[in-house]
Amino acid sequence: MAGRALVVGGTGPTGPHLVRGLLDRGFATAILHRGTHEVPEIPPEVEHLHTDPYDAEALAATLEGRRFDVVIATYGRLREVARVCAGRTERFLGVGGVPLYRGWMRPEDLAPRGLPVPVDEDDAKVESAEELRKGFWIRRTEEAVFEHHPRATMFRYPTVYGPRQLLPLEWCIVRRVLDRRPHIVLADGGLTLHSAGYVENLAQAVLLAVDRPEAAAGRSYNCGDERTLTLRQRVETIARLLGHELEVVGVPAEVARPAWPLLTHEASDHRVMDLARIRAELGYRDAVPTEEALRRTVEWLVAHPPEAGGFTEQLLGDPFDYAAEDALAAIARDALERLRAVDYAVAPTAGASYVAADSRNAKRVP
Repeated sequence: MAGRALVVGGTGPTGPHLVRGLLDRGFATAILHRGTHEVPEIPPEVEHLHTDPYDAEALAATLEGRRFDVVIATYGRLREVARVCAGRTERFLGVGGVPLYRGWMRPEDLAPRGLPVPVDEDDAKVESAEELRKGFWIRRTEEAVFEHHPRATMFRYPTVYGPRQLLPLEWCIVRRVLDRRPHIVLADGGLTLHSAGYVENLAQAVLLAVDRPEAAAGRSYNCGDERTLTLRQRVETIARLLGHELEVVGVPAEVARPAWPLLTHEASDHRVMDLARIRAELGYRDAVPTEEALRRTVEWLVAHPPEAGGFTEQLLGDPFDYAAEDALAAIARDALERLRAVDYAVAPTAGASYVAADSRNAKRVP
């Protein structure tokens, strides 16, 4: 037996994959959660500790007299979970988020505008609550984890996708395909790159730190799929998986309201994470390739569709207002035709210019 492990959470999208990974490694595993819902993917030999991980006193009472070789915190008030677990574990692994990077939420905070591509772990962070409250507190929470556990490991998750995701962004695409829409409106042609992490791939990243405790001690890691598709590529892949052809109609991000839920904000700036550190130090590779991950996600959503107009769609902020989308698409097509009608002197292509310059230089050689 490898020891005892605790997963704070365990019933969310990545939880069952973490639990199975720990069991496969020989850990006697427990999960700590509210107990308001159970998932059949959790094996029967896993112990359930039911308490509120957002309540520090209740958490401390539940863990009284217990000690674990590994604690993986994916749920609750992370800084309080880290504090309560101090002295109760040798290895603390915490899951945080990416809004701690300056410009992730507000690309206009950087000059020139937008994040570097890709963003590595040492890039600029939000400096104060006045700058961006959410991003600053995510940063402070990560720092608090290391204050309580200097040898902890933190994982910065991007957008999570896959079965049982509570905010399934892919549903914004899947429902339009199932409704046999002829087109989809995307900001700036859907050329935005956003890192995303499939549930099994994110669990794989965390479990690698269990396997390599010395390499991971005291480190923070970006996580996500190794391949980052453009939004347009994700749309076209999902449409193809469902056997439907969906025309992409590009409009400026400022007015691409149907696409805002997919962007998770009102701008089409790139948000791409650099995975070089976790690849080099922990040997990370995707457990599930991107297209297969999308296929599994689509199949789950088709089998478990959110209620039309219900809580999930409201949470996504997508009204599926097809009349408005049709109006936007018509205006975009008309504007494109008018733009094409503008007379413009056509210069040689870059390739042709290079060939011409190379030929001219060749003639000068004695």
